[in-house]
Amino acid sequence: MNKKMIIVSALLSLSLLAACGNPEKNNHAAGHGEINNQTADNHGGHGAEKQPAPDKHKASFAFASGGARAKEETEVTIQITNADGTPVNDYEVNHEKLLHLIMVNHDLSYFAHIHPEFKGDGKFVVKTSFPAGGKYKAFADFKPAGGSSTTLSEWMDVEGKEGEHASVTPDPKLVKVVGDKEITLALSSTKAKEEVTLTYDIRDAKTKQGIDSLEPYLGAVGHVVILSDDAGKYLHVHPLDEKATGPKAQFATSFPQSGIYKIWGQFQHKGEVITVPFVVEVK
Repeated sequence: MNKKMIIVSALLSLSLLAACGNPEKNNHAAGHGEINNQTADNHGGHGAEKQPAPDKHKASFAFASGGARAKEETEVTIQITNADGTPVNDYEVNHEKLLHLIMVNHDLSYFAHIHPEFKGDGKFVVKTSFPAGGKYKAFADFKPAGGSSTTLSEWMDVEGKEGEHASVTPDPKLVKVVGDKEITLALSSTKAKEEVTLTYDIRDAKTKQGIDSLEPYLGAVGHVVILSDDAGKYLHVHPLDEKATGPKAQFATSFPQSGIYKIWGQFQHKGEVITVPFVVEVK
């Protein structure tokens, strides 16, 4: 073999060795590339989680006369608009009403669940009175046509002497007597961010017999409103079985964070609406 053929043979050998080495290197690189893409996609998915959308609707609360005094009937107006200020005129009926108005005072000792009348042009109106002066928080609970349930709120000032401030203290026992009814509340959990079932047991206060003839209240066996002690967190809870008639009525919800919460359950029997409050601590 001459010198030229030896050189050519050596070059061919080097080329074959390089070719055998490159596929392994490329596969290894491709494998890491796939893993990185999967990781990026997963993190991208988490990163792409929807942020809270800007409010699509706004509500303004006002007294028709410009102010309100304690123990005097006054007219409350609620103006619902889109974010751009145009009135919202189309609503879905939500438990027999277009809008539920919940009103509480600063220490949650006062509670009202009333239903303003729609007057058109995005405006609802209702007449009510307040037991004492001070700050009251109004919650407008409604469902725009084609939209989702919405709750908007605002603090309002009522003129007159304020009542004594009472602390919101957890009840040692979740049993209350309202009129001739004894109502017991049981919670499946008192931990924040866990699914919890609220079970009400409604009985005759004297005989202790379960009442199984509850009447529909706003189209259901009952309604539950829950507020944190600072009125910052609001939950309007509907029953698991709307057609239940007692003595038990169950509701499912979850508490958004730990703290003290006041719970108002509302039921109807023999034409009378029963409102029973409980205070619980969530950890």
